[in-house]
Amino acid sequence: MICLFTGLVRTMILYILIIAGIRLMGKRQVGELEPSELVLSLIIADLASVPMQDYGIPLLTGVIPILTLLSVTMILSILTTKSVRFRAVLCGRPSIIIQNGLVDQKEMSRNRLTVDELLEELRCKGYTDPAMVKYAILETNGQLSVLPYANQKPPTARQLKVSVEEAGLPLVVVSDGRLLERNLTALGYDRRWLDKRLEERGCAGPEEVFLLLVDESGAIYLARKDMGM
Repeated sequence: MICLFTGLVRTMILYILIIAGIRLMGKRQVGELEPSELVLSLIIADLASVPMQDYGIPLLTGVIPILTLLSVTMILSILTTKSVRFRAVLCGRPSIIIQNGLVDQKEMSRNRLTVDELLEELRCKGYTDPAMVKYAILETNGQLSVLPYANQKPPTARQLKVSVEEAGLPLVVVSDGRLLERNLTALGYDRRWLDKRLEERGCAGPEEVFLLLVDESGAIYLARKDMGM
């Protein structure tokens, strides 16, 4: 029982430490890992797994290297924001894969990007023909940015000279039957307004709603809860 409790505590300490470290790296790195950040994540995972599994190893054996790596990462992050040259060395440079509708085979070979991978990325962006693309840039995080020709872009309301109201950012007011009063107040509405909107849509209360979104203009998206689940 004591060993089980010890393992639980050690695991929680390491888990919290890693989460705190990732938060310190910034939100961008969570979704877009540079090569150096990916290596860091793999090393931290390996360092944390050892003291989690072997209770005979002191906890500091895993904590100190993790803190050291996170400190080095923070220093490198500061250096990359201050020096363009250092950022290029550490993170690399973007590569132009398609320019004026023409595929650069040398850049594809240098980045070990196959034709199938390129076409897959283009399809994910909604383009089936490379000739439709003005520029396709392989970013340092591995994502492909696609910039189509002007005549391939959908027209904007400004180009069509159409006046469109700003909807604003929709906020979650009801999530899985739970009312988020803070968001309702932030939108400038009260519970009476909400009850009236729910009644208009045949809902007796928030407990019957799976998701309710309201934007700044008062537009509502409502998904009823599946009561059979």
